[in-house]
Amino acid sequence: MTDLAPNSLTPDDEPPPPPSKARAALLKRLADVVCLPSSRVNAFERSMTADLLVEMLREAEVEERARVARRLANLSELPPVLARLLLRDVFHVSHDLLQNCPALCDTDLVDCARNAGIEHRRTIALRRGVSDTVCDALIEPLETPVVETLLRNEQARLSADAVELLVAATREHPRFIPLLLRRRELRPAHAYILFWWADAEARRGILQRFAVSREVLQEAAGDVFAIGARERWTDALSRKALQFIDRRQRNRAAIVKSPYASLEDAVQAAEGGMTREIAEEISYLSGLKPMTGAKIFTDPGGEPLAILCKATGLPKTALRSLWRGLKRRETDSSGALWPTFERVMITYDMIAVDRAQTVLRYWNWSLSSALTPALLRAIREGDDSQLDEYSTPQRAAMLVLSADMD
Repeated sequence: MTDLAPNSLTPDDEPPPPPSKARAALLKRLADVVCLPSSRVNAFERSMTADLLVEMLREAEVEERARVARRLANLSELPPVLARLLLRDVFHVSHDLLQNCPALCDTDLVDCARNAGIEHRRTIALRRGVSDTVCDALIEPLETPVVETLLRNEQARLSADAVELLVAATREHPRFIPLLLRRRELRPAHAYILFWWADAEARRGILQRFAVSREVLQEAAGDVFAIGARERWTDALSRKALQFIDRRQRNRAAIVKSPYASLEDAVQAAEGGMTREIAEEISYLSGLKPMTGAKIFTDPGGEPLAILCKATGLPKTALRSLWRGLKRRETDSSGALWPTFERVMITYDMIAVDRAQTVLRYWNWSLSSALTPALLRAIREGDDSQLDEYSTPQRAAMLVLSADMD
């Protein structure tokens, strides 16, 4: 076998050829033609040029593709075939288009969001006026940097489905909560679901922003209560709606069946030790379903107890009785209120009766309304694929109760 001379090169070791000046010039000229105004080039000529440019870009070097992308970034109309190719490219190539190109339509951006990388999605989330369709595509992977960027973008528009998905996601991604609470798309029903796994600061914000008065509803539907009474409340749909609006929180009919003379008596009995039976009686007397009461009594933060007492007209001494009945710590070694209990007492003071009733009724509505066997099965199985078939309270129940079943 003949030895190679010291300076000989094998084919694999041959130096790369110098950059082709012809290729660079042609890429620039083709990009220039695509950028010409419609007065200089018609749609067919622009399309033909874009097709040729795409074929060259498929085998061009990264820097060559990046130069073309920068050249096209300011276009007000970009051929779709070029947009699709360049937006799916590596981020170094596509970032100028994603940041600056006004010609990108929702179809272009959705395609990029679903077929490119996380940096592409984060840059799309920074764009002005991101549509709800694009937001849906950006949120699907639930990537923390992308979602946080999108939630900070006040000009992005979130769909109802996106908000619901994000509310559910906050269980696993608590960092989303403060950002989501600032969104204008968030509704009271969403906030009251989120409340159950939010921290103390977020809970305070929810109560301050979303604990609204029902005075307008009460004025609008005031005469309907008499109509419903004359019909003996035979219409279940209107009865449930009026129960939400009603000024009275306590269930007077429950007193007749209760072993306790009043709600206060039931609370006093609970001070010696909360049992399931007493908890159910307090729930019934407070106008709540036992499921809602159980959620309130088992909540580790304690704020729902303050809401329950304020909404039903119970004094702060009753709140202390319930706290003791649940065997929770009241004071520290110096005799000062334990921080958690102090926060609960402050919650009682800060919220008005009518607003506390609004919160309580939202909870009761969302946690216990129309819980069908199919819904309960979906909760247990974690099946949210058929969410569209469920009503708002049913979806709320699915989100909250599935947290308890994890």
